[in-house]
Amino acid sequence: MQIWEQVYNPLENIYLSAFIAIIPVIFFFLALTLLRLKGHVAGAITLILSIIIAIVVFGMPTQMALLSASYGFLYGLWPIAWIIIGAVYLYKLTVKSGQFDIIRDSIIYITDDKRLQVLLIGFCFGGFLEGAAGFGAPVAITAALLAGLGFNPIYAAGLCLIANTAPVAFGALGIPITVAGQVSGVDAQAIGAMTSRQLFLLAAFVPMWIVFIMDGLKGVKQTLPATLVTGLSFSITQYSTSHYISYELAGITSALVSMLCLTALLQFWKPLQTDLQMNTGNTTAMLAADVKPQAPFKYSLGQVLNAWSPFIILTIMVTVWTLAPFKALLSKCNLYFTFSGIDGLIAKSSPVAVKTNDTLTAIFKLDLIAATGTAIIIAAIISILILKISSKRALCIFWETLKELKWSIFSIGLVLGFAYVTNNSGMSVTMALVLAGTGLAFPFFAPFLGWLGVFLTGSDTSANALFGSLQANTAHQLNLSDTLMVASNSSGGVTGKMISPQSIAVACAATGQVGKESDLFRFTVKHSIFFAVIVGLINLLQSYVFTWMIYVH
Repeated sequence: MQIWEQVYNPLENIYLSAFIAIIPVIFFFLALTLLRLKGHVAGAITLILSIIIAIVVFGMPTQMALLSASYGFLYGLWPIAWIIIGAVYLYKLTVKSGQFDIIRDSIIYITDDKRLQVLLIGFCFGGFLEGAAGFGAPVAITAALLAGLGFNPIYAAGLCLIANTAPVAFGALGIPITVAGQVSGVDAQAIGAMTSRQLFLLAAFVPMWIVFIMDGLKGVKQTLPATLVTGLSFSITQYSTSHYISYELAGITSALVSMLCLTALLQFWKPLQTDLQMNTGNTTAMLAADVKPQAPFKYSLGQVLNAWSPFIILTIMVTVWTLAPFKALLSKCNLYFTFSGIDGLIAKSSPVAVKTNDTLTAIFKLDLIAATGTAIIIAAIISILILKISSKRALCIFWETLKELKWSIFSIGLVLGFAYVTNNSGMSVTMALVLAGTGLAFPFFAPFLGWLGVFLTGSDTSANALFGSLQANTAHQLNLSDTLMVASNSSGGVTGKMISPQSIAVACAATGQVGKESDLFRFTVKHSIFFAVIVGLINLLQSYVFTWMIYVH
């Protein structure tokens, strides 16, 4: 089959071409905000729109457009949906075995303040899971935990999506930064260091913002010591690790240190007034109606460890699974399937092509053993033995999990199909070129490329692969720091994670809110845009005012 080269300005007017390219994105926004369509319905229509535009306007061969959609759909099923199945199954095992009552009481023993529980679980524990595993597992697990603690499920999912902002740039063992370096030609260590300099203030600010969402300024004042300790310990550790140790470990170390610092603080300090005592304000609206204060803590250390064992085992498994030597060993069992109709047959063109004959690959990897989802399933199997759940009951719970997640899995497949059609057709680059053409204002808009990339793909890694080269090339043309611009792509990308269709579908599935994707999207979208503007302003100031902050390697 003949190679097809992407065309980024098919209508010979970049603004008109970009307007046509963004129609599916606009529709998806409207479908979830104004029309309030269910996730799989919005995803299906958006996918059809993107295929039609790719074929009719951007000249993509029909077969390539359909194969791109199929490839994306399969990627949504594996490995992403597999992770969600494992995470929800593990959570359901703890609930069905009765151990979640002990987990809930142990968390309340540390703090009965709902605001601080979100920081401890959503921000700290979620950050650790992001640094170790990524790919949807953090939000799935932490949102389910908060829902089990009595939070309104949609608010639990929304808060966890917002809390997951800070660690996304470094992802699972720094993979987003590594990919950014590979596609841009900029040293990855420099990108990692620069990213921590950009996200320092945002990461320190996120815990405070979460409390503000929950309880307004009153809540911020009451919890100020906790939010400062949580945010600053995270930012300082992320900065120090990325500069002096390794950017690959920045996500894990920052979350661990933050968790330890917050837990230590709560041993001798607590807010004068806790959530459970509040009768007014926004926080009470986030609690399920049937939640009652828990009885005094009455469990032994052994009982607590036994109850937490599924999540302890989960943490160990996903950490081991992401270690390079172990992953290399497991990858020998991978199966690869080439989509011959598009693999090596879609060529990038200037200005995003890195080299001559720069083509897209389309090889589907079925890593049955090496997948993170498999590590979670193995953790679940070990937990079944520890929690002494019968094999028959365990199978019934697994089947129940699959039935509950069927529409979410379908939605994830559809939005990934849309993402791959958009990327393979060149439509995403067309949208990006408009932002890249903003001249002196480009440093403000550069993070929005990352924001757009993560919205389309659900992954900061994919966003960096998509736009990293464009960021570097534009920086050279405008005489800006390529390190700064490529880092801003990763920094901006973290703000798009909370509205990515993939993330929305995952969070709704984990909290049993399938069909309410529009409610969750409307909850997070304003925070996503607000954070993106903050990163844009930081990047603009670093480009022209605080140039001493730019990392030089």
